[in-house]
Amino acid sequence: MNVLLVRPRPDPRSINLQRFMICEPLELEVVAGHLQRLGHAVDLVDLILERRPLAWFLRRKRYDVVGFTGYINHVQVIRQLARTVRAEQPDARVVVGGVHAEVVPSDFDDPAIDHVLWANGAATLGEIASGLGRDEASALPGVWGHGKPRPAAEHPSGMLPDRAITARYRDRYNYIYHDHCATLKTSFGCPFTCRFCFCTQVCDYAERDLEEVMDELAAIPEPNVFIVDDDFLSRPSRVRAFCRALDERGITRKFIAFGRADFIVRHPEEVRLLAAHGFEAFFVGLESFRAGELDDYDKRTSVEQNVAAVRVLEAAGVQCYSGLITGPDWNRHDFDELIGFLNTFEHPMVNIQPITPMPGTPLYDDELPNLTLPREQAERWDMAHLAFAPSALSPRAYYWHLLRTYWSTSASAPQRRHLRERYGTRVYRRVRRGAVGITWQYLKLIIAPGSPAAPHTPVEPAPARRLSIIPASAGMPARSGDEA
Repeated sequence: MNVLLVRPRPDPRSINLQRFMICEPLELEVVAGHLQRLGHAVDLVDLILERRPLAWFLRRKRYDVVGFTGYINHVQVIRQLARTVRAEQPDARVVVGGVHAEVVPSDFDDPAIDHVLWANGAATLGEIASGLGRDEASALPGVWGHGKPRPAAEHPSGMLPDRAITARYRDRYNYIYHDHCATLKTSFGCPFTCRFCFCTQVCDYAERDLEEVMDELAAIPEPNVFIVDDDFLSRPSRVRAFCRALDERGITRKFIAFGRADFIVRHPEEVRLLAAHGFEAFFVGLESFRAGELDDYDKRTSVEQNVAAVRVLEAAGVQCYSGLITGPDWNRHDFDELIGFLNTFEHPMVNIQPITPMPGTPLYDDELPNLTLPREQAERWDMAHLAFAPSALSPRAYYWHLLRTYWSTSASAPQRRHLRERYGTRVYRRVRRGAVGITWQYLKLIIAPGSPAAPHTPVEPAPARRLSIIPASAGMPARSGDEA
């Protein structure tokens, strides 16, 4: 069969990190490799980087199956693209997969979409492409349907990605300050459970075979590799084994990965080992600079540990990309304190997210009565738009203080000089363009913040409160997610 795999471009109203990073579509490359091994002809279109619309590609070739992947802020975009497929190639089978389809498949319940893959996407699409009729395919366990039991997620082995299929795009894939950057998974899921974290809803934690990981890594041509595990720093023995394998294979790359502050503090020797093996940056979910909020988030880390973790990374020459959550009751003083906290670090590179209970998580169900962001506005579920009505500030003021915090920390004049010196003029200019673009999006929200609907129930906004994110019995988060 002829199969077309498509990564959509987000709605232009979304505020997302793609202004700073465009990672390769690893999930589609894995699917492409699997389908090709089954004998199918596969094309891949990355609409983030294409100037031509999907219809142009559909008019050049007939496809039996067209598959899409995306996150929550792609829902309406994918629905519209599916209608484009229906108009151009009515007989083609339209399939949607990806993490959002796996956790909230009903969002893609649309007449233009034939099948939503909610488990074991690559294998299930391989079964669909084998020639099954629509009804037969709909009966597959991995295809979502109303009232169907969800099958257990299987962690495939041997499904290596076909990176050649993105050859025409690869020189434009990057991650923040790293040009020519590939992505790599060494594990599935997360070893911790968190009620506010979307990634923990996808599958149970499992590690890939290390030899298979090294085979894949050795074949990656890019000098930079972003390890997209939800928590790469799961245990010290695994870190040491990874570094030994790099030495044995003679593999040298520059790496970026996700990790927890408590691991970094407890294992500074492993951090130094990773730095010696090319790890240049870690994204660490600090979440808050206040002990009370960390208790609410059930991080099971302290402010002191967070600060110590940043110091360990700084001492090892590893950049810390920190994630912070702002609450719905924050006022100007809260933002001032956050700016002061971040500027105690040598190089405060930060991603600030207003607390966003993601659909599909237990936290979303708990907080639904208090949400003011309609689910129909999928493009705004990007962890940058407000999901709550702020209780101490107007929406305009809240967005202004978010923007002010960025320009007082990560984008301050000293940090801009540091970025140019460390990463070079080319990277600096690319990141600056991204910063200007996101600044303009925030300024538009400040001028006209849009129309977040009134809360679902009750109609009147809930009183000012501290959002109690997670009860004490819940697990520890590794990161709040990059789904947007």
